[in-house]
Amino acid sequence: MHLGNVFCALLSWLSAKSQGGEWVLRIEDLDPQRSRREYALQLMDDLQWLGLPWDGEPVWQSQRGHIYEEYLLRLTEMGLTYPCHCTRADIMATQAPHETDGRVVYKGTCRPRAIDAINSIDAIGAIDSTIRTAPATTRLIVPNRTIPFTDGHYGRHEINLAEHCGDYIVRRKDGAWAYQLAVVVDDALMGITEIVRGRDLLLSSPQQIHLRELLFGERKTENGTDAGSENRSKIYFDYAEQQGGKDREAGLKRKNNSLTVHHSPLTVNFFHHPLLCNAEGQRLCKRDKSMDLAYLREKGTTAGEIIGLLAHLAGLTDTPAPITPTELLPLFSWDKVPTEDIMLDKQIVL
Repeated sequence: MHLGNVFCALLSWLSAKSQGGEWVLRIEDLDPQRSRREYALQLMDDLQWLGLPWDGEPVWQSQRGHIYEEYLLRLTEMGLTYPCHCTRADIMATQAPHETDGRVVYKGTCRPRAIDAINSIDAIGAIDSTIRTAPATTRLIVPNRTIPFTDGHYGRHEINLAEHCGDYIVRRKDGAWAYQLAVVVDDALMGITEIVRGRDLLLSSPQQIHLRELLFGERKTENGTDAGSENRSKIYFDYAEQQGGKDREAGLKRKNNSLTVHHSPLTVNFFHHPLLCNAEGQRLCKRDKSMDLAYLREKGTTAGEIIGLLAHLAGLTDTPAPITPTELLPLFSWDKVPTEDIMLDKQIVL
């Protein structure tokens, strides 16, 4: 973990506990090349040391492949998936020169041609995708549809799926499950009602709202939530390879050779937070060794000092004096948290 990870964990823990909710831990170990059990165990130790205990038992996504398989099958039976053989170079070659904001929009190279003129979910569902035998990624067909939603910290957004991302991957060529499918399924089955994560993932929200509608049949209100659903204070914090959750399996049953899914009645609210950046303005990552939690612990920095600094950067305290997460609870409010990214000055020493 680095300070950016801890910042996310702290805000999500405070948001959950200030509402009397549960803070649950889900380990997103879907990538076999990057995920190691010892990393997750170290993360758990770090959270306990920081004073950020979770509720219930950790859930490991690597043990839930059979669940994701069932939901992918549902999408396939709806005619909403197809195999894609494009390489990254193929995809980058289709990007227009003016597209300089960092987004890569899939242009539908492998999408069955009969789908190109379809703009509605109902019509798309009637079309069968072409099956190829060579290894391929699996993409989800998205309609030319604008998804409105309101983030609890960054306000209202309206995102067109076709223009923002195009058909996106739900399973990789090597068989690994894609982030979007796994988290949408897990959030619904685990009863997650609040998602807190960095603003770099804000534009994943419309994709997840759309996919949740497909799989769980929720009717969305203008702010992207299910009208009339029960509002429960559960939460998970979201960053690479680690998440939270207490498993509450929904029903997946076979009837007349078709898949029946029990609907999730839960509202999901999104809260995104500003990123912590280094002195060069880049988002903190593993290469910023001086901001790495293992390094800070080894040099004798206390948990209270780390929490105190992050609380101050989040606008919750006037000074970076040492403090515990529990002591911060009465001070927490999303209204205090800045929306602009936070630059860590080189003079900050822990």
